Amino acid sequence: MSANPFLDPALVHGDLYRANDRLADRTRALREAKIAGRDAAEVIADLLARRTTPGAVVLDLGCGRGTSTLRIAARLRPRRLIAVDASIALLDTVRTRLHEADEIGSTVCANFHHLPLPDAVADAAVAAFCLYHSATPATAVAEIARCLRPGGVAVLVTKSLDSYTELDQLVHAAHLDPDAIRRPSLYESFHSGNLLDIAAVHLTVLDVLHEEHVFEFADASHLARYLATTPKYQIRPDGGPADLAAILQARLPAPPYLTRSTVSYALAARS
Repeated sequence: MSANPFLDPALVHGDLYRANDRLADRTRALREAKIAGRDAAEVIADLLARRTTPGAVVLDLGCGRGTSTLRIAARLRPRRLIAVDASIALLDTVRTRLHEADEIGSTVCANFHHLPLPDAVADAAVAAFCLYHSATPATAVAEIARCLRPGGVAVLVTKSLDSYTELDQLVHAAHLDPDAIRRPSLYESFHSGNLLDIAAVHLTVLDVLHEEHVFEFADASHLARYLATTPKYQIRPDGGPADLAAILQARLPAPPYLTRSTVSYALAARS
């Protein structure tokens, strides 16, 4: 059984995020399936708005395709907004989306363990759905703390260890991956259960929120679109979404297919 792909640097900096399409397709399939749970980017903006004012300097670390970046730009009107990611392709997408939304922000290609930024440069920082790509997430949190001014705040966001476990059962039942129910959680290094402890090593935790998100995949084609883009499974046969949908339709009970995830937010400050 293979190791956690979210902790494999070759995959993280290679097939998983070298291009925009895979992440965009996975995000779109999940967004269309969600039937309960607040929009994470909106929650992040709400938490930051409690502790910052217009004209702040804000970092969005591990920004991905820039969904939180755009919401921060529109809601907080920061004086300076810096989106950081290790993927050049994703940063290209962020720049395009900011331009199309007529928002202002800059991008930096960097590893969040070693940020090319001065000490105490930011009033606020976000690290959403990214720190579970680190085998040592406390090291990344230390970098966030270094870049915050005294009193500056951070919002750290992750998911629960048992997120989407219902899909493990479906993939196993469809005989697509015999190890599906035994594979480690993608979020094992930084998850809802250890979020508080890791954040508290370098920051003062002010608040922690846990919210359940529920997803309903309407049919086999919808589920296949998500499964074809998630790195968790070793799916055989390794066909495209259409082939996968045909297998799921033939081997699984009638849809819909439900799954759940806990999304956790820590609001923390540099002393």
